[in-house]
Amino acid sequence: MRNVVDSILSEIDRHPAEMHFGRVANVVGLLIEVAGLDGAVSVGDHCVIHARGDNRTACEVVGFRDGRALVMPFGSVDGIGMGARVEVGGAEPLVHPAPAWLGRVVNAFGQPVDDKGPLPAGGQSYRIHADPPPAHERNRMGGKVDLGVRAMNTFLTCCRGQRLGIFAGSGVGKSTLLSMMARNTDAEVSVIGLVGERGREAREFIEDHLGEEGLKRSVVVVATSDEPPLVRRQAAFMTMTVAEYFRDQGANVLCLMDSVTRVAMAQREISLAVGEPPASKGYTPSVFALLPRLLERAGPGRPGEGDVTGLFTVLVEGDDHNEPVADSVRGILDGHVVLDRTIAERGRYPAINILRSVSRSLPACNTAPQNAVIQRARQLLAVYEDMAELIRLGAYRRGSDPQVDEAIQYYDGIDAFLGQEIDEATDLDHCYQMLAQTLNMSLDDPAAAEQLAPAEDPAAANAAPAEGG
Repeated sequence: MRNVVDSILSEIDRHPAEMHFGRVANVVGLLIEVAGLDGAVSVGDHCVIHARGDNRTACEVVGFRDGRALVMPFGSVDGIGMGARVEVGGAEPLVHPAPAWLGRVVNAFGQPVDDKGPLPAGGQSYRIHADPPPAHERNRMGGKVDLGVRAMNTFLTCCRGQRLGIFAGSGVGKSTLLSMMARNTDAEVSVIGLVGERGREAREFIEDHLGEEGLKRSVVVVATSDEPPLVRRQAAFMTMTVAEYFRDQGANVLCLMDSVTRVAMAQREISLAVGEPPASKGYTPSVFALLPRLLERAGPGRPGEGDVTGLFTVLVEGDDHNEPVADSVRGILDGHVVLDRTIAERGRYPAINILRSVSRSLPACNTAPQNAVIQRARQLLAVYEDMAELIRLGAYRRGSDPQVDEAIQYYDGIDAFLGQEIDEATDLDHCYQMLAQTLNMSLDDPAAAEQLAPAEDPAAANAAPAEGG
């Protein structure tokens, strides 16, 4: 009860004792200059413009210039003219999540968009633009999270409170991989942010990929690509806020966001409109200041709280994995998953390039036999990839190099293990067993595991390696 009272008092304090009004002085693109608000507003405050036809357009203050407030609308600028009245609203927006939000689809303002009726409000208010928890107050990463995807569970194991980036160009399977993990994870709650999604794909993701079972323990935040940049940016912060609410209730939360690149693009649109100079490939300095403030909100909670395990997709422009946003995000997160267009083109999904992907929770989270199996598979993949061109051209002859012969023998099995159907799920323990069997290794023999030696299999030992790839 005390938390409810504190929340109400906090909101009362945020409401101004007196109302302030200004007038529209100029409109350039999506940027609106408002005069007459000296000392009445700060960056991040909200206001309402009374447009033509009794329409009210909500806006946010994004900067100041020559004594005027610069605001951007959450909707269209149609109907806004010179001299239109501007009414200053409250300060930074708040949201009131509740357990009943599970199974619902909301917009960037926490309003329902799924035709299932109104959303109940929780007793405690949460700031949408909250700060990350202090680093020294956070727990360490917890145990493993079962994502249901074999390649992720074994080669790129994710622990509670870890943050991974999924890097890929367009059409390589980022959204599909996210939906597989959201549907099959053992996390108690999934919070999914679809930022800048195509309107058609949003419903397909929810109904076809996520499914009814996945939606029951999920909250989906949607802002489509046709919405203004302020809305797209706020959808990302709303996603993190809802995840933090369930974390504070003690739940282990899986936060999925598609995509961080579209959040960066939205911030770029906002800052360029304000007049901020571009720094790298058109991205402004405020973009690179925004990314850590957003991504650091995921991670382990304080003692007594749950965790927010974050999986964030990054759309790399032109398949350039060193472009500015990808490079910045990779340095912030605790690992990166690379989806390779070449792998997707030959029909293996998810198209994860194991050799280019890293999870920073490894090898500490695994047992010695598990690490041995993973290391063995990586070695075989690396050897095969080094000789892949010669093997496919038929230029390599069996017996020239025993390591290459062995890599050829096991490659098809490893590749089949990495491939997985959209509606297929494999739990953590079974993943390691399957990989060990593929390599003829044992998870029950620590001595053999430490030597990275395959288990004795007479049939495999007598089998001659194939010459093709």
